[in-house]
Amino acid sequence: MPLFLFDVFGNASIGVYSLVNDRIAIVPPQVPENKRQKVEEWLKVKVVATTVGKSLVTGALACSNSNGVILPPFATEEEVAAIKSAADINVTIMDTKKTAYGNMVLANDKGAVADPGLKKRDRDKIGDTLGVEVVSNEIAGLPYVGSLATATNKGVLAHPMLREDERKVLENALKVPVDVGTINCGIPYVATGLLGNSYGAVAGFLTTGPEMFIIGQALDVVK
Repeated sequence: MPLFLFDVFGNASIGVYSLVNDRIAIVPPQVPENKRQKVEEWLKVKVVATTVGKSLVTGALACSNSNGVILPPFATEEEVAAIKSAADINVTIMDTKKTAYGNMVLANDKGAVADPGLKKRDRDKIGDTLGVEVVSNEIAGLPYVGSLATATNKGVLAHPMLREDERKVLENALKVPVDVGTINCGIPYVATGLLGNSYGAVAGFLTTGPEMFIIGQALDVVK
């Protein structure tokens, strides 16, 4: 079963520090080489070891799909170059006061859902970079959709308090089935402890067996 447990810096909140799509994963440079190799093997991606805005919380600050990466306004050109050296991919540094794009945008290669607080021009810029249509919506009545769900090209796992009307928006926007669950022994902010793509998923090491079962079903990573 291509579903694995992992930690970053001994922390189960692996999605705060890392992000992944079907082509690359971005992790802090301090992650040891042997751990980077595991991510490459498990998720069949090229690992980019870089900060984002000189910060380690990559997953909170950046969002991506296989077409592009969205970075906060204080990201550096060196970080952009590091990402582009791993893949021929669009990289956009946003010119706004907002910074935590990983928390504000949920995306796969088929669509994206954004925090309703993002302005239309910013949604359009994100859509152009990721090559998808971006719609506004909440999850569990909360705006920071990027932290409340993990999306791949096979499925979505979202906060357990997801409302039915929200589920329909997610399914229409991302064009995959949507399920609900938790990670790391009951944490509902799914993306903080779960990385996934079309090839597999990696969860925080505190994730329980029943949670792993639901993750496997939701993201269709069970052989």
